[in-house]
Amino acid sequence: MTPRMSYVVNRVRHGLYLDSLALMRLSQVLSGLPGVETASLMIGTPANRQILDEAGLLGTEGRTAGANDLIIAIKAESEAKADAALTEADKRLNRPQAAGAGEHKPRTIEAASALLGGANLAIISVPGEFAANEARKALACGLHVLLFSDNVAVEDERALKVEAQKRDLLLMGPDCGTALIGGAPLAFANEVERGPVGIVSASGTGLQEVSCLIARAGGGVSHGIGVGGRDLSDTVGGLATLAAIDALDRDDATRHIVLISKPPSSAVARTILERVARSTKPFTICFLGADGQRVPANAKAAATLADAAALALARPVAVPIDIPAMVRLVAAELDPKRRAIRGLYSGGTLCSEAQLVLRAAGEAFWSNAPLPGAAMQRPAQGHLLMDYGADEYTVGRPHPMIDPTHRSEALREALADPALAVVLLDVVIGYGAHADPAGAVAAVVAAAKAPRPAVVASVTGTDGDPQNRTAQVEKLESAGILVAAANAQAAALALAIARR
Repeated sequence: MTPRMSYVVNRVRHGLYLDSLALMRLSQVLSGLPGVETASLMIGTPANRQILDEAGLLGTEGRTAGANDLIIAIKAESEAKADAALTEADKRLNRPQAAGAGEHKPRTIEAASALLGGANLAIISVPGEFAANEARKALACGLHVLLFSDNVAVEDERALKVEAQKRDLLLMGPDCGTALIGGAPLAFANEVERGPVGIVSASGTGLQEVSCLIARAGGGVSHGIGVGGRDLSDTVGGLATLAAIDALDRDDATRHIVLISKPPSSAVARTILERVARSTKPFTICFLGADGQRVPANAKAAATLADAAALALARPVAVPIDIPAMVRLVAAELDPKRRAIRGLYSGGTLCSEAQLVLRAAGEAFWSNAPLPGAAMQRPAQGHLLMDYGADEYTVGRPHPMIDPTHRSEALREALADPALAVVLLDVVIGYGAHADPAGAVAAVVAAAKAPRPAVVASVTGTDGDPQNRTAQVEKLESAGILVAAANAQAAALALAIARR
């Protein structure tokens, strides 16, 4: 049988810049065109050219691109399909230019700040090698900064946060994917009512899960401040976390503060908790995987994200599910030899929380994104928890929250695996996310041949989100998927099915 050939074509648009969020969304649109296998749009920096090259997406023309150019890379089943995708890319890239004819478009942060006048926050989404310099310009303009960009040197991160501290400004990030500022969802965030709970989070999906659980329980969030995943490391020293605590402490609308992170360094944790102890406000501390953490008298420790939301509201947030009944619902159709769990996650912190559920139950497992300090051996036939948002799975392709194609391929393979008792996954909705992630999951599950493993999911989001959480849950349930009210609850259900 002759293997099917793929055609890789590049087009370089000289002097054209778009931020990475816009490029990821357009990549998703192009990847969905008939006959297109993969599409990626990247600024032509050396690092990005290397990423495209390693992904098999860099052609002769793309190699000539510079840091001020945009590379459109298409991999398709035929030359005609690739050319059609390039034509569509050009059409979409040209549209904003035509619509904005005659309008003044600032080309620098300084010019934009002067034009807008009252603006006080800048979102920076440029390649990592340029991000620190743009963030410095924004701080110099007196702007708070949400630094969406990743691949920023940790030394630059600390220097930026020291500069922000001097100016009494917030520097959120780098690699800050989620924030809720004054009721406005930024980057990957959800529609959440305003209320008395402030959140400081070193995790984007952690902030999303907690804020959505609070919202669905009738509560609200004053501000959700992302600080970047490295903020609580020894090198950075928790500078953004401390600044965020100070800001929420001064905010009269904030009456309870939640801190979310994977285990911080022990020295930074002491500094953070000493600052918490000086506050007159109550705190909830959710340092996922930090065993035996001791917190000040004005704080309570939460083991899971759902626990953190419940402690912040002083009432339950996740609707209880009847785990024994749900296990009985699928147990009869499962071969007794099926005992393994396969976790397929788009949210890294949600994957980490599932690890904690298995670890607390004494289960052995392996993950491509283990919690700090975890020592794991990959079992030959055991539980695997995979984070498909990790760097190795987003090289040359959009994040799975934007484009679920790669995870859908993994789901299709898992449903055909005779060793699996259950496939466990997250569905994260909201601004910036795929228009119908539940629909993508449901389509793969509905097409799977019997017998197949049970499928368990949770949906992070609210009914106010563009995708509507209730509608997403209904799509999953219509495909025979068991839906839990929270991520940790879903992991507990998956474990009960595997141990039936």
